[in-house]
Amino acid sequence: MTTTLELDGLKAKQRNTWASGDYGAVAALIHPIAEHLVQAADLAAGSRVLDVATGTGNAAIAAARCLCAVDAVDYVPDLLERGRARAAAEHLPVRFLEGDAEALPGPDGAYDAVFSVVGVMFAPNQEQAAAELVRVVRPGGTVALANWTPDGFIGDLFRTVGRRVPPPPGVRAPVEWGHEPRLRELFAGRVDDLRVTRRDFVFRFGSAEAFAEYFRDHYGPTLKAFEALGTDAAPLFDDLVQLVHRYNVAGDGTVRVPSGYVEVLARRR
Repeated sequence: MTTTLELDGLKAKQRNTWASGDYGAVAALIHPIAEHLVQAADLAAGSRVLDVATGTGNAAIAAARCLCAVDAVDYVPDLLERGRARAAAEHLPVRFLEGDAEALPGPDGAYDAVFSVVGVMFAPNQEQAAAELVRVVRPGGTVALANWTPDGFIGDLFRTVGRRVPPPPGVRAPVEWGHEPRLRELFAGRVDDLRVTRRDFVFRFGSAEAFAEYFRDHYGPTLKAFEALGTDAAPLFDDLVQLVHRYNVAGDGTVRVPSGYVEVLARRR
């Protein structure tokens, strides 16, 4: 059983991981996931919205475009600054706050909707994170998530990296948030009308090598894995190239990789 102290230590390492590289460069690619989720949630103008583990603000900005009153929370200050700059460039009044997905700011029922796009799934204490998502939403309000699936490309990417640099023992895999039975377990007794829809986001690159380079240089979890391997990192690069080739559906010499995720919509009891 993983102790609270161990989870706190893991969270500190995670914060350092997400602060490394340039997650904003990856978030920019997957912004359409947030736009699709916000539209699926069918928000009313003026709704109070919280985006949890916002990163650089993808879902927060999408909700602000619907003329909602939006707060966005993350525990990495540099990502929040990037989000503030993005929102300011579009003249969108998003409030970015430093905070923890397992201890969200604000009283019970403060929001009409809470979002997280491939963010809260990385919280070490999954049960606590799920409880906090529900706590801050009013009864009848919306919980809306997008999570990578365990059987999709990103799930396979995490396993590929994990074979070279094993994840911490005793902690449940983030991609469990992309498995419907686990979602129903996490939100049991807290929500009604839990709808889980499988979708694909397509990564597009000029080559498999270009994908591997991009994620090595920008995406915190893979960047840290390469750093940990040091001079022995070449096999991991080759693993990523081979992984992309296995999933690639393009027939023109470029890369188009469908990456499975679930779109989750629920109503708080």
